[in-house]
Amino acid sequence: MPAELSAAGAPAARPLNRGDYKTLSLSALGGALEFYDFIIFVFFAAVVGKLFFPAEMPEWLRLLQTFGIFAAGYLARPLGGIVMAHFGDLLGRKRMFTLSIFLMAVPTLIMGLLPTYAQIGIWAPLALLALRVLQGAAIGGEVPGAWVFVAEHMPARRIGFACSTLTAGLTTGILLGSLTASVINRVFTPEELADYAWRIPFIIGGVFGLISVYLRRYLHETPVFAELQERQSLAAELPLKAVVREHRPAVLLSMLLTWVLSAGIVVVILMTPTLLQTLYGFPAAQALLANGVAIVCLSIGCILAGLAADRFGPGRTFLVGGLALLLSSWSFYTGIKSHPELLVPLYALAGLFVGTIGAIPMVMVKAFPVPVRFTGVSFSYNLAYAIFGGLTPILVSLLLAWNPLGPAIYVAALCLLLMLLGVWLWQRRGAAEALA
Repeated sequence: MPAELSAAGAPAARPLNRGDYKTLSLSALGGALEFYDFIIFVFFAAVVGKLFFPAEMPEWLRLLQTFGIFAAGYLARPLGGIVMAHFGDLLGRKRMFTLSIFLMAVPTLIMGLLPTYAQIGIWAPLALLALRVLQGAAIGGEVPGAWVFVAEHMPARRIGFACSTLTAGLTTGILLGSLTASVINRVFTPEELADYAWRIPFIIGGVFGLISVYLRRYLHETPVFAELQERQSLAAELPLKAVVREHRPAVLLSMLLTWVLSAGIVVVILMTPTLLQTLYGFPAAQALLANGVAIVCLSIGCILAGLAADRFGPGRTFLVGGLALLLSSWSFYTGIKSHPELLVPLYALAGLFVGTIGAIPMVMVKAFPVPVRFTGVSFSYNLAYAIFGGLTPILVSLLLAWNPLGPAIYVAALCLLLMLLGVWLWQRRGAAEALA
């Protein structure tokens, strides 16, 4: 079962110091910039679909294929995540933490310079797909690496807050993408957007991604890893081999939690702005404004969930948060058609309770011992995201063909799973205490 995390030689209950806040701030800022690079694609899915696929293609098929390219980034996550985690467990967390953001910035910049289908034909979507795969490989190392990095810098009793704050930083990257898309849609006409303006957010993302590479030079290796390195107590064999052989229950738990996390982020936050435009007829600017408010609430919800997990344990946090997300997301998807004037408050409430996912990284980080922690978290998280996160846009698109409430049904099912996991952790107080 999950292993207890040892803090970096410091008392478990010590308060956060100036160095902790500096590490957390720089990590969250870099993560926000990298996550912006990864998700900006989805906010321009509609215009990208029209530019990178044949004009005569049916709208539903174009949307399906565009989201398919988006999903390819998730399918590429395991390889990139496993490779970076392998070297992160053997050579150090900081090196891979910096490399991942460099490998994200360059493809994003190139995306903004790509010729369209009208210019180079089938090579346009193929090039877009290849760059998306590179982005997926980079993000595969970034997210689990960030959680491990901040957790190993913080006192043990504040890991929930630290990981959730980092997660809030990642979701801020989504907000940056949403705000950028909103500004672009307001400043430029649809004709200008299709002509050249869609390229601007990708170029901006690439430039700022390279800046974040520079910022991470101010971070230091985690004390936990440095101590293992000094004692020569690093993994004696291939870390992935040890994870698969000795920590399968932790892998299963982490994968199920990642499935819930993917549903909240991919469906409620990333796909919904496009669905609001194509299914419910909301203008792009209005949909993106509501999405921005929901992401702000999501970031707040992440931090609240992390604080709750530190105080009450993850089991009760998942149970209460899962129920709240089920009710709020169902109200959102069923209510906006008959009450479009409630778009912003309903979306904001759903976003707040999507923040329950902020407590998930704490459980995953504590589920694996230090020598194989990076590999264990990365393998579980990325494999689950490749399966569930990558297929989610396609499954929701297919569900929509059967029922207009497809997104609500999918999210509700995953909320039930989170609640079951919460009950399971709560009832097994020994396991819950080890994870608290």
